[in-house]
Amino acid sequence: MESDVKKIKIAVNGGIGFGAKLNSKQLTMISKYMNEDEELELTTFQQLYVDIPEDKKEEIIKNFENVGLACYPVGNFVKSLRTCNFCKGEEEEGMSVAKELNKRFAGKPVPFTLKFAYTGCPIGCGEPMLSDIGVMKFKDHYNLYVGGKAKGRDAEVGYLLKENLTPEELYDTVEKIIATYSQMGKKRETFCKFWKRVGKDQLIS
Repeated sequence: MESDVKKIKIAVNGGIGFGAKLNSKQLTMISKYMNEDEELELTTFQQLYVDIPEDKKEEIIKNFENVGLACYPVGNFVKSLRTCNFCKGEEEEGMSVAKELNKRFAGKPVPFTLKFAYTGCPIGCGEPMLSDIGVMKFKDHYNLYVGGKAKGRDAEVGYLLKENLTPEELYDTVEKIIATYSQMGKKRETFCKFWKRVGKDQLIS
């Protein structure tokens, strides 16, 4: 590819499944749009950052999706759902709920990058309690945490906002949280700071 072509960065991964994996067809497709000296960045959000020509964005994203890659915008958006490895099977670990959460909320614009995580049991491999918004499946229901912070000397676990939610209650509550943050958050205000500023009542009012 020409070196003077204007490029943009997109995030890709293999979608929600049994572990964060890519197959050979997906890797081959990604490498098709890379120069020999270019590198991929693997993020803590279980995403790869890929630089692609801006004028071919729609074509490339379509090609990526045709081999099962999920594509997301980079910047101040809700990140794709960080998940556990669903070690005991799709139905038991609530994979359908994880897929629906990612479908509904990943890529939504917010004041600052928002980390969203899910785990299928209380072991917490998906690190929901260290994320801005975290979901933990417990038996047949879901617990919702907010305000976790994984980095810095002031790192802290999230606050248990609601527990024993049904899937629909979970979706509705998360939608309210993200909408409130989008509307009331200051520019580049992290969700953790926003949560502490507005409190529980305003967050889900």
